Amino acid sequence: MRSAAVAMLLVTAACGKTGVSAGADAGAGAGADVDADAGADAGAGAETGPCPDDMVHVDASFCPDVERHCLDMEHEEKNNLQICHAFAHETHCRTDERRIDFCIDRYEYPNRKGGHPPWMLDWYQAQATCESKGKRLCMASEWTAACEGPEHTPFPYGWERDHDKCNSDNFYIDPKKPGPKAQFFFYSKDPDVAFKELSRLDQSVPSGSMETCKSGFGVYDMPGNFDEWAINDGPPREKSKWVALKGGAWGHVRSQCRPTTYSHEPEFTYYFVSFRCCRDADGAPPEAKWTPSSDAIPAPSVEPHDFAPDPIVPIDAPGPSKTKFSRTGHRE
Repeated sequence: MRSAAVAMLLVTAACGKTGVSAGADAGAGAGADVDADAGADAGAGAETGPCPDDMVHVDASFCPDVERHCLDMEHEEKNNLQICHAFAHETHCRTDERRIDFCIDRYEYPNRKGGHPPWMLDWYQAQATCESKGKRLCMASEWTAACEGPEHTPFPYGWERDHDKCNSDNFYIDPKKPGPKAQFFFYSKDPDVAFKELSRLDQSVPSGSMETCKSGFGVYDMPGNFDEWAINDGPPREKSKWVALKGGAWGHVRSQCRPTTYSHEPEFTYYFVSFRCCRDADGAPPEAKWTPSSDAIPAPSVEPHDFAPDPIVPIDAPGPSKTKFSRTGHRE
């Protein structure tokens, strides 16, 4: 870690003025409080504005490519990551801003406060589940815009990384497998074996339980908690094709609004990978509907199907670790 050095991190971020309405109150100001229980029944929200009342309406000016200055950079050796702990309080937009107008789930799927996001679903299953609710997975740029909020900050809560505000920087529990060349137990075809191991590894918090982990638009748990499937709306990278993972999970990883993981194929499943859904906003003008770049690989169509019909109730899950990674990479 180079906490004393001033590093420059080139990332993409939002900039410009923003208009927003949140959930049921389509005319609410940016960052306005929303009814925390409005998402009690995802997929059953009444149409009271541009979005169902279990979703947040984001209508913003978005910059696809910005420059930010990192003031406190850590090189995380295990995963070869650059983790920024503090940014200068400014962004420079390196391209033209565009209006972005869409609806996004307030919570991770199943979009219920206090719920537990599904695990071990691949991209196709996540997309099919969103489609079964009349929604879709979010495009990566939509996800980022909702996370950065009207103030266009690199974290939903501001400019400095804080693992007390979102569920991140936990010390992982090592997965187990029956032998050196065997699959992890959480991949077991025996559902009881897999569920027991998934529960043992689960360091998540209930959706919406951390009020400090809420963007200025009122969207919860975007960085940290679970990694979330999205649609890559830019050129294909690595093995990901048309898919992206946003937000990081509960470990010592990126846990910002902008960074995206492209190292997994659409068939990938894992114990801390989940998703949330988006959809087009009713009445949004054509120019505000976000479209992927011309270099993007179009996401394939899937048959709508609910792959997560039952609530997940882990067995004696440990939850977040009592100690967290600090800037030194050691326990606090």
